Amino acid sequence: MKHVKLDRIDLKILRELQQDGRITNVDLAKLVGISAPPCLRRVRALEESGYIRGYHGDIAADKMGYGITVFTQVSLINHSESDLNNFARQVEAWPQVRECYMMTGENDFLLKIVAEDWDAFQKFLTNLLGNTSNIQHAKSAPVMKRIKYAYGVPLDSKSEPQESKE
Repeated sequence: MKHVKLDRIDLKILRELQQDGRITNVDLAKLVGISAPPCLRRVRALEESGYIRGYHGDIAADKMGYGITVFTQVSLINHSESDLNNFARQVEAWPQVRECYMMTGENDFLLKIVAEDWDAFQKFLTNLLGNTSNIQHAKSAPVMKRIKYAYGVPLDSKSEPQESKE
């Protein structure tokens, strides 16, 4: 992976792309104050170095028939690397799980689950999650209302990013 040391122009590019991933290169170049060819080279370098992982549409779950979101904390009985990996592979196969995080502390995983309605969530819970071996307990918290949604990271507060050690 190509290494890029970010400067203020790169940060401007990242800010603009985070706000509008469909912006044209010409418009992006104008906004960040450089010409189009070097702007495109910088964007490609940011992609190749892993700063830009992809471009996605923000789909309205409710418009697509997914009326509920539930966060579920899962604790496993066994915590060997193979047990953790097995659970992670199972989660990957469930399209209802939109996000999954391995956690420290009392719970091992946090799942963000979407469902059409309560019946669909109950079926997911009993037929898929509930039938998964190695689960000690699962605790669910339904979302009543989303108060804030901010994708990406807060780039406006960054003057120079810390270099990743990955």
